Amino acid sequence: MRPARLAVGVRGVPLERSTGVVLIAHGSRDPRAAAATEALTRAVADAHPEWVVRASYLDHAGPRPLDVLTRLEAAGHRRAVLVPVLLTAAYHGKVDVPAVVTDAHAAGLRLTVDITDVLGPGSATLLDGLIRRLPDADLDAVVLAAAGTRDAAARATVADAATALGARLGLPCTVAYASAAPPTGAEAVQRLQAAGARRIGVAGYFLAPGRLYDGVVASAVSAGAVAVAQPLGDAPELVRLVEERVYAQTSGLLAA
Repeated sequence: MRPARLAVGVRGVPLERSTGVVLIAHGSRDPRAAAATEALTRAVADAHPEWVVRASYLDHAGPRPLDVLTRLEAAGHRRAVLVPVLLTAAYHGKVDVPAVVTDAHAAGLRLTVDITDVLGPGSATLLDGLIRRLPDADLDAVVLAAAGTRDAAARATVADAATALGARLGLPCTVAYASAAPPTGAEAVQRLQAAGARRIGVAGYFLAPGRLYDGVVASAVSAGAVAVAQPLGDAPELVRLVEERVYAQTSGLLAA
């Protein structure tokens, strides 16, 4: 017998009733990060009560993705869609998340596991969230603060997001990183000041608070930034991005 299905969302993309949606975050020793991921998970579940939505973490916090998949299968779910809660397709998106599928197969799990694209880089929806989080402080330039990565291709997508954000705001916008690559928050602010900017804001290319967010923001403020955006957290734009990723992945996965 063909399994019962539910129509989800305005796009009418059906998911099997047995499908789980698993958000995979990086994880952090800072409890604020897990709290932000749990809040996003609740927001997605509230928007889609027909989905079975769970949070998982690659490191530090729990549960791990394999544990969540094991529980979903034990509860009778036959498919899981993994959504990497990441803003760049760097090491974690390219290596750690695909390894979850390998681990699931090695553990003998029978449910089908599919992976969506990461939530970034700078789609129009993501830019909407960044702009809404940015304080209205009569700014004349913006720093897009990000965690940082050694992956040059991933950094290029952050730079592209900064260019797109500046175009949307009609303001100069440059990138700053908390680690792994220059410039620091202070260096980015100083570059904008050297170009004539005086009221510089910091947009947060972060999903959750933590040591890296705190560090790059403190660096920018020390050099004179006057306004700071909070991480995206459970912003409605992120909920829409999760929806878009799930829809895009499941639209080609329907049984004949």
